Amino acid sequence: MYKRILIPTDGSELSLAAIEQGLAFAKGIGASVTFLTVTEPFQVFAISGAQLVDSRATYAESAKEEGTRRLREAETRASALGVPCRTRLVENDAPYRAIIEAASDDGCDLIAMASHGRRGIGALMLGSETLKVLTYSTIPVLVYRKPPAR
Repeated sequence: MYKRILIPTDGSELSLAAIEQGLAFAKGIGASVTFLTVTEPFQVFAISGAQLVDSRATYAESAKEEGTRRLREAETRASALGVPCRTRLVENDAPYRAIIEAASDDGCDLIAMASHGRRGIGALMLGSETLKVLTYSTIPVLVYRKPPAR
């Protein structure tokens, strides 16, 4: 069956639930996991060069810290269940592409991810990264959706 599962996380509540589901699945079938967080590159929108240098450095540091925090949390959850894992933090302006590339690079035979992490207008304008992964991936994709409220 599946031996290595890629589980991307953006830190959203739904993404964390997908980690739990993905880990339970991995444990049940004896698979290992690779956790992935994708940070988007700094977008240039400054008036002066001094603003740009400070903002770029601050953004890069914050993005790395947040990504590392997400991956550490996922790693802790995997360890508690006894599921072997690796972590990856990459920068890419197209998260879906980074997800597909990471799965391929790590020899993953399944991608398990949340249906979406972004909410509101951002989700409408940017589109669903999950939909893009489903569209372009040649690796099977397992999508976790939040159960409807009862």
